[in-house]
Amino acid sequence: MKLVLASTSPRRRELLARIGIVPARLAAPDIDETPLKAEAPRAYVARLAENKALAVERASDEIVLAGDTTVAVGRRILEKPVDEADLRRMLGLLSGRRHHVFSGVCVIGPDGRPRVRVSDTIVAFKALSPAEIDWYVASGEGMGKAGGYAIQGKAEAFVRYLAGSHSNVVGLPIFETRALLTSAGLPLG
Repeated sequence: MKLVLASTSPRRRELLARIGIVPARLAAPDIDETPLKAEAPRAYVARLAENKALAVERASDEIVLAGDTTVAVGRRILEKPVDEADLRRMLGLLSGRRHHVFSGVCVIGPDGRPRVRVSDTIVAFKALSPAEIDWYVASGEGMGKAGGYAIQGKAEAFVRYLAGSHSNVVGLPIFETRALLTSAGLPLG
């Protein structure tokens, strides 16, 4: 069996490499990632992960792995910031509060059946000063990241509490991913 990663994210490749998995190929799924009206964050990431996996062509000897991660403050989904003002808004929402990081993971094995799991990690940021927000925005690290931050980078200095999977916050929950890949027939050590 060969693994197809339905993502071009270097973070997801790095996380898979930590457990000795190197995809045979990468595929960038082209799907609409717009949240549905009143869609809950957990349902949103599950739907996107499944849609991404289904959007990738799979040969009979391939297993497809797709994932999607979002940050949620209450029921509010924080997507990737569109500009620095949006990033500042997001950091203001996260400042001094707990939030959830949800990742949906979908694996499609030889039987063609999508298997989906969702990981939920609770993260609490310290209260951020205007100078800390300015520093983080100036770093450019939060652009292109769900919720406007990268826990594996400078933003880790803001985290005062984390309950759940750290790899989930980075972008791919390793425990759930490994279990899904094993159930789909990918031989792992």
